[in-house]
Amino acid sequence: MPAVAYRRRTPETEPLYQAMAGHLETFVEGLRASDRQLPRHVEQELRAYLECGILAHGFLRLRLEDCGESRVVAFSCKKRGFCPSCLGRRMADTAARLTEEVLPAVPVRQWVLSFPYEIRYRLAWDGDLVSAVLAVFLRVVQGWYRRQAKAAGHAGGRCGSVTFVQRFGSSINLNPHSHVLMLDGVYVLGDDGTPTFVPAPPLTDDDVRQIVETTAKRVIRLCQRRGLFEEGSTDPLWEQEPLLAQISAASVQGMVATGERAGRRVRRRVSDPEDGFRSGALCYASRGFSLHAATRIGAMDRQRLEQLCRYVVRPPVASGRLQFVDVETLEFTLKTPWADGTTSLLLSPQELLEKLAALVPPPRLHLIRYHGVLAPASPDRAQIVPGPSALTAASDDGGCGQTDNPGRHRHRVEWARLLARVFQIEVTVCPACGGTMKIIAALTDGASVLVVSGGCR
Repeated sequence: MPAVAYRRRTPETEPLYQAMAGHLETFVEGLRASDRQLPRHVEQELRAYLECGILAHGFLRLRLEDCGESRVVAFSCKKRGFCPSCLGRRMADTAARLTEEVLPAVPVRQWVLSFPYEIRYRLAWDGDLVSAVLAVFLRVVQGWYRRQAKAAGHAGGRCGSVTFVQRFGSSINLNPHSHVLMLDGVYVLGDDGTPTFVPAPPLTDDDVRQIVETTAKRVIRLCQRRGLFEEGSTDPLWEQEPLLAQISAASVQGMVATGERAGRRVRRRVSDPEDGFRSGALCYASRGFSLHAATRIGAMDRQRLEQLCRYVVRPPVASGRLQFVDVETLEFTLKTPWADGTTSLLLSPQELLEKLAALVPPPRLHLIRYHGVLAPASPDRAQIVPGPSALTAASDDGGCGQTDNPGRHRHRVEWARLLARVFQIEVTVCPACGGTMKIIAALTDGASVLVVSGGCR
């Protein structure tokens, strides 16, 4: 596919930006007037989005001396709550690294675990509970894999997985759930200490039913031991941040917490009902828990594996699904109509801001976790993962073609490489002569930004 010419992203023309730019101050001041305010990290994330991709808040300047062509690229907010651009970059980066440097060339199965309403609210902000619940689920699933390997004569099997804690549902609601990419089999050590992969037998509906039932019983017991279901139990979030607790609880239930429609359900647009929906193969529910395990990627299908990785790290607000109906109403189109015929949600700008505020993760809550042989401390990891690739083994060139230190390994894939990999956009290629542009300045001072941006494309 031929390279596509780079064009600056224009967030100021998008409905999400316009809604936030026009109503954020009113939303924040209205909360303060009622003696309530958002946590500092939430308000900072909302405000940072309004600077993301806007040239007035700073940019990199690229230039090719041979022909005099110049280009400016705006800075991003680098937040992880809802920004479509920054989460899109994180999505592409994570998927590329996992596919090329972490996940070995063995079959991978996706396990999607959803939770009942009673514990979603606590999972949204309690990192310790997230870790404990995930540990319960992984023990159950890993136990199944080890038993299958043992029945085939392979004792001491070792599992590996990468878990993505996704915080949102299809309707921009707060819905913490886990996507686990599990190596579909186990590694066993040979006499020489070399790990060998043993694939698991085909999964059955009965296997999924037993796993979700066992997980549900154990997680409920865990929550009971912690007193989460007891009447009058303490709620640390409510005591520390009552407004965020109110917004989060409402988002979990599909309700509105602030404004004129506080306490009412989010408005829906419903079409004529269709035939009833039934769960597919390898999908089962028990006591409010739902488990889906039908997606399996073959050992050599790396392209499809990368697409799956992108899916589980995707942003909550997809481009093109949010549109203005009128100046006071936005329509968020659902990817798949609900069983009751709902095709989209109708939100006021304030209701949209409320939903986005609930999706901002607390500081230090890890959303990607590695377990088993893929964990950083695993003694077998170096023999199993592919390891550093040319994707991140780059120099200090900022993605602009210089190779002064080709041996250095980067944690993140360079921004220019991601654009070329995902969108076939060559941001450093001069549109006039085809040469390679170099970064010559990073501007953050307001006066300099206005002067330079006026003479560059």
